[in-house]
Amino acid sequence: MRQPGKALIWAGVAFGLALLALLTWLAHQQALSRSFQDLNDRGENTLNLAESTIRGQLERFERLPELLADQRVIRSLLLAPRDPDLIMAANTYLRDAAELLGASDLYVMYRDGVTLAASNFNEPLSFVGGNFAFRPYFFDAMAEGRGRFYALGTTSNKRGYYFGAAIDVAGQRLGVMVLKVDVDDLERAWASEDLRIIVTDPEDIIFLSNRPDWLFHAFGALTPDRLARTQQTQRYANAALGEIDFQMHSDRAGFRLLSGHGSDAVASEYLVVKSHMPQADWTVQVLLPTRRARAQAAASVAIGLLATGLLSLMALIIWQRRRQMALRLEMEQAAKDDLERQVTLRTGQLRAANVALEEEVTERRATEAQLRKTQSELVQAGKLAALGQMSAALSHEFNQPLGAARNYAENAQLLLEQDRREEAQGNIARILGMIDRLTRISRHLRNFARKPNQQLRAVALAESISEAQELLGWRLRKSGVTLEVDLGAVPLQVVAGPVRLQQVLVNLISNAIDAVEGAQDKRLHLRAQAAGERVQVTLRDHGPGVAEGLQARIFDPFFSTKEVGKGLGLGLSISYNIMRDFGGALAVENHPEGGAVFTLDLQAAASGHAEAAE
Repeated sequence: MRQPGKALIWAGVAFGLALLALLTWLAHQQALSRSFQDLNDRGENTLNLAESTIRGQLERFERLPELLADQRVIRSLLLAPRDPDLIMAANTYLRDAAELLGASDLYVMYRDGVTLAASNFNEPLSFVGGNFAFRPYFFDAMAEGRGRFYALGTTSNKRGYYFGAAIDVAGQRLGVMVLKVDVDDLERAWASEDLRIIVTDPEDIIFLSNRPDWLFHAFGALTPDRLARTQQTQRYANAALGEIDFQMHSDRAGFRLLSGHGSDAVASEYLVVKSHMPQADWTVQVLLPTRRARAQAAASVAIGLLATGLLSLMALIIWQRRRQMALRLEMEQAAKDDLERQVTLRTGQLRAANVALEEEVTERRATEAQLRKTQSELVQAGKLAALGQMSAALSHEFNQPLGAARNYAENAQLLLEQDRREEAQGNIARILGMIDRLTRISRHLRNFARKPNQQLRAVALAESISEAQELLGWRLRKSGVTLEVDLGAVPLQVVAGPVRLQQVLVNLISNAIDAVEGAQDKRLHLRAQAAGERVQVTLRDHGPGVAEGLQARIFDPFFSTKEVGKGLGLGLSISYNIMRDFGGALAVENHPEGGAVFTLDLQAAASGHAEAAE
């Protein structure tokens, strides 16, 4: 006999599975509806574009037959339809007009339907002499003044759209002017790998499609009535009409679906978006395969189920851990009680152990104090070393002019005592020059260290390069590196921030100095030239260049080819992002004769643009 508890458990499991199945089905329907809606929106956009293309192509030629029908050569021909000179003149005029207008064919039909003149009069399949009175574009134009019709040409066997306009002479309707438009260009503009665009006539027969295998086919059965109405106008001449084994139906959300088991190699189900064009009595349809939409909906549900399963598993794990923690606390409490009982018995032993432990703690504290003192001394030594490196780098730049200024001052004092004022003034002028040099170097260091403004403006390129040279002058002289600068005859201005541009130049020149430290040729070449609305600045060195496999990574943060301790690998990354902020670019390549070439591409600024402090 089954226990009642197990029966309730199995009933709960069955209910949970049923609920999960229901929720899964609802989620799938919701996801499928969203996917179909996205597909439908895409189809609406494509449909609007296709319909606009067709309407624009038809409206382009719509009024032309009426204008051509009013020409003197055409009206004269209808008054004397057998005059050979008028026939030839009309043929020539129609041929030239067709070439000028881009029409497929132009021809004039007499009131009995016989073609008197045509633009293809000198071609093997000429319309001249043919009787097309059975075409709606002829009898509609004769009856109402205008006619339109899409058909497969009975003579040319080419698809086209026909415009007909009545020709009235002296109050009598003597004929019809016909213009034929080629529709092949419309299909070529609808190229697509997945969706189908089709246009159907009043009998729902496809006559335009971006997939030729469906041309002259109809959905469903071609009944005798449909075939009879089509044969009456000979719309498709002798073309064989076929049927497509697809059926139209709607899903629960109201989307139109076309499904079947025909010979279509692309899909067996389509979502249909269509629109009727009353002026041409056409229906334009966009058919989008639903396979991806259904797969996307199934994937969304699968991901949802997976996420739900993971959350459930996490909840189960948390519950189990809490349960284990509760059991552990109970065991710890029992162990604590037992420990308290043992503490009383082992108090003496613990006191002895505590004394030994206190001695060990005291010893360790002394060791830690000595360690902290040593660490502090190391930190202080590191600080002094850093200050020493900075002082060594700038001492030559400041000591040389200071020493020279002292010598000039002493000489000036002696010259003044000897009443040689002009020579003393010359020495004082030299001292002022030395002070200006120190001030300029200090100003460059201050400007280089301050935080820049992000606003862009016109910056004189020569001034930024000059400031970068002065900042790195000590490195150039110390390393024996020569920087050759060629900025052209015309001063160049670029759109940038002066401090950030100076930072980019300093980074690139510093890297170039590092690259040629062990090279025989220690020249650097800095060139700038205007190229339309851009300015190209190149810096070339004669170092080993950049390995081919590293050029794509050289601008990544923390990537460096230098030895450990010679940089963090951030200079080029920072420079690359600064150039992007300027609306420019930074690139690197190897020179054919050796060395690396870094190129700055900057936007040229209008000359005469006032500069403001960054």
